[in-house]
Amino acid sequence: MEWFSDLPLWALFALILTAFIAGIIDALAGGGGLITVPVLIAVGIPPVEALATNKLQGCAGTLSASYHFIKTRQVSLHDMRLAILMTALGSLSGTLLVSYIDGSALIKIIPAVLIFVAAFFFALPKLQPWIAKLVRIDMLYFAVFAGFSIGFYDGLIGPGTGAFFSTAFICLMGYSLIAATAHTKVLNATSNVASLIVFSFSGHVLWGVGIAMGAGQWFGAQIGSRLVITRGNTLIRPLVIVMCIALSIKLLLS
Repeated sequence: MEWFSDLPLWALFALILTAFIAGIIDALAGGGGLITVPVLIAVGIPPVEALATNKLQGCAGTLSASYHFIKTRQVSLHDMRLAILMTALGSLSGTLLVSYIDGSALIKIIPAVLIFVAAFFFALPKLQPWIAKLVRIDMLYFAVFAGFSIGFYDGLIGPGTGAFFSTAFICLMGYSLIAATAHTKVLNATSNVASLIVFSFSGHVLWGVGIAMGAGQWFGAQIGSRLVITRGNTLIRPLVIVMCIALSIKLLLS
């Protein structure tokens, strides 16, 4: 079990600061890994260790935001219990199968899907009255289909999971932007924790780095989750659009 991989002190402080900033943005719009993973690699951590460690620090951020949304009664864990279970099962399945399934074909279509999500959020104010007329599904069907499939995707590939959950909550459950963001964080946290359980047996997690960054993520997510409630309608939509486009460009370039 590795802890710090001989990182210099300045690099550790840079990672904590990066995690703090990513925690704020991730609580609002998702995509925090777009910020943290490149910095983890830039300070000299190998890609596999960077991805595994990122999952640990990401858990802290999503759990922090989830705690705030649950505490302020934006989310009911009782109502979400089946969605949490199915998302966990999906994430565990995807993470376990990541070594056996070629995800390259899926990665090629993700940028197009993310651009569609960005366009959806851009047009959301005009689409909202039409969305209200769409067929609704209850939490049982949402958990079985959206929870499991998006959780599976997160365990297998990962980029854009938060945006996909938010879009599903808005389109399939009729949630407002703020409610969709709050519920998304709970399922994001579920998926991250389930995936981390598998990663923890791989020996690739740098626990010291992940815990230190997790502290930064926790406090950043506390700020971000408060901004969701107080200024969510102003901040969430443009940030989701920016993060989806940025993630698409990154995937296309890589």
